[in-house]
Amino acid sequence: MEGWSAMEITRAVILAIALAACAGLRAWLPLLLVGILARFDLLTLGNSWRFLASNQALLLFGAATVIEILGDKITAVDHALDIVSTVVRPAAGSLLAASVLSFVHDPLLALVSGIAIGAPAALVPHAAKSGLRVYSTALTAGLANPVLSVIEDGVSLVLFVLAVVIPLLVALLLVAVTVFLLWRLARRKPAGASSA
Repeated sequence: MEGWSAMEITRAVILAIALAACAGLRAWLPLLLVGILARFDLLTLGNSWRFLASNQALLLFGAATVIEILGDKITAVDHALDIVSTVVRPAAGSLLAASVLSFVHDPLLALVSGIAIGAPAALVPHAAKSGLRVYSTALTAGLANPVLSVIEDGVSLVLFVLAVVIPLLVALLLVAVTVFLLWRLARRKPAGASSA
């Protein structure tokens, strides 16, 4: 952390949170975009994370992005992807967060910091998306899910651009979604509770 001001560290942490939040909607797209930006020196990654801009990583992230986006439009595949994504999206968020914490030079400490910051930041949008999909499936028998998926693709891309350009806005949106989800959970009656 030598040579880093408190403001630079704060900016890096906010960027880490914002990028990790993007992984809550699409796990692979933000990794692909971060790799591309890093390849063209438009985004600085920590030394241990520069492999995200390698040819192999970009090919892997590109293929995984196509599979995730196309698979999300097919109802049966969509449900399987959502189950797997409960683990994959927080992991992707952790990797994204760790990669931009350039002030942390120790790779293990960067990874642990990335997990602490990125996993919850990715899990919140994933939980909101999953909840919306449950309602959509119940109301439309899954017919609206492909339309929602296309909307999520667009939102994911816009969220990524905002995360890079105005990371504080994305971090604040994440806080708002977290508060909303917690409020919704608090309003639910426990199963078996009697109404007075």
